[in-house]
Amino acid sequence: QVQLVESGGGSVQPGGSLKLSCEITGDTESRYYCMGWFRQAPGKEREGVAAIETDGYTSIPDSVKGRFTISQDNRKNTVYLQMNSLKPEDTAVYYCAAYPEWRDGNYCRPRPSFFSIWGQGTQVTVSS
Repeated sequence: QVQLVESGGGSVQPGGSLKLSCEITGDTESRYYCMGWFRQAPGKEREGVAAIETDGYTSIPDSVKGRFTISQDNRKNTVYLQMNSLKPEDTAVYYCAAYPEWRDGNYCRPRPSFFSIWGQGTQVTVSS
């Protein structure tokens, strides 16, 4: 059974950086069409912050563009989210998710409805 295991969350001061990791376990043979990172703050909807396609194409929304970067290491079955210049409004639970196979014309973008496999999340807190 495939699982997505996030790590790397924690507390950081404004302006700081964190790098989140998402390891795909239980299914090391498959290559998922698209992997994404999302976040959800208390009382807010889940928001996509990055997505990466199997061939390396990335999609980053304007809200975090220039500060967040997504990457992957296929040998390690791991996807990363590098977050720089963090702000208090970046505080949220961050989730990794997989969109296994391209369908319905939905190209790789960080839209929650596209993704069917989710991790448990890791807390990121940005505070002075």
